[in-house]
Amino acid sequence: MPISLAIVDGHTLTRYGLRELVARQPDIEIVAEAGSAAAAAGIVGTTRPDVVTIDVALPDGNGLRLAREFRDRDAGLGIVLLTSRAEDDVLFRALETGVSAFVAKTAPVEEVLAAIRHAAVAASSFTAAGLAVALARRRAVQERLALSSREAEVLRLLSDGLSIPAIAMTMFISQSTAKTYVARLYEKLGVTNRAQALMTAVQFDLIGHQCGISAQVVRAPGTGNAIPKRGATRAISPQMRRGQKVGLAATRARARDGERPAPGIGR
Repeated sequence: MPISLAIVDGHTLTRYGLRELVARQPDIEIVAEAGSAAAAAGIVGTTRPDVVTIDVALPDGNGLRLAREFRDRDAGLGIVLLTSRAEDDVLFRALETGVSAFVAKTAPVEEVLAAIRHAAVAASSFTAAGLAVALARRRAVQERLALSSREAEVLRLLSDGLSIPAIAMTMFISQSTAKTYVARLYEKLGVTNRAQALMTAVQFDLIGHQCGISAQVVRAPGTGNAIPKRGATRAISPQMRRGQKVGLAATRARARDGERPAPGIGR
């Protein structure tokens, strides 16, 4: 039996290219196509393909979120994410989402076909070209960003939403010393404000796992990822819990600082 494949991509040209590519493969057969996330749920539920390819950037939604929904419903479905942004952070988010393969749209034809075939037989096993190199880059950055015990404590307090005066009181130091610690932390992380510092810390696993965070819908800057509302039945991963905590802390910080576009470190 050939591998049954569904294509979810908002670009007509991309869908046409995949159709032409698969038409030459005797072991793969396209059973459905969708140009949006809204249409994808229906066709995948109806045709029940072995593998679905999903564009990360869909016209009406986030392909990573759609992939997560598919994975939650069907652990045996092969999911291949296609992206025009072959960046490390997107790759690691794909890995955390539980997809089977991550492929750049600029990848060779053989790599795309190999990803589809891999997803058909090993849906729960992740593969991506350049994964080892990306992991090495992440380790190198984490080593460069290694924090002292004081810096780590300041970062934790920032993630709890504490202001500079509150940090000073908690650490039993003066406000000027607290400002210095925060400034040094920002410099090491290469950021200019609290929200950027917290998101960078999550990206490079500098903030530990947290549990029991009250849920709000918060979008992480630059990611488009929404954290689920209270009462959502879907399991929340440790990475999502970290993002949830950071999003809430950043929101509280922005509210306290009066929504200033570039808050300084004096608050």
